[in-house]
Amino acid sequence: MTDEPESLTSVYLRRMDAKLDRVINEIAELKLCQNDTTRAVVGLRRDQVGDAETLAHVQSQIDRLHDDVDRIKRRLDLVEPPTGAAE
Repeated sequence: MTDEPESLTSVYLRRMDAKLDRVINEIAELKLCQNDTTRAVVGLRRDQVGDAETLAHVQSQIDRLHDDVDRIKRRLDLVEPPTGAAE
């Protein structure tokens, strides 16, 4: 009689151990997925920073071109000079 409860306990402990192993494996897989997602988000943020730098550079070029066009228009007397300008 004492053998039967011990074997039943052993059976349940083995089942619990197997389930625990599956849970540990699933958590490890989730960690890998989370790491992949984190890397993807970091990559997207890096791309956004690069895009912002490019946009700032293009905007500065546009501003310079705008100033050049204004200067050309003033030299060709196509526009009135701004009031109070010393050029």
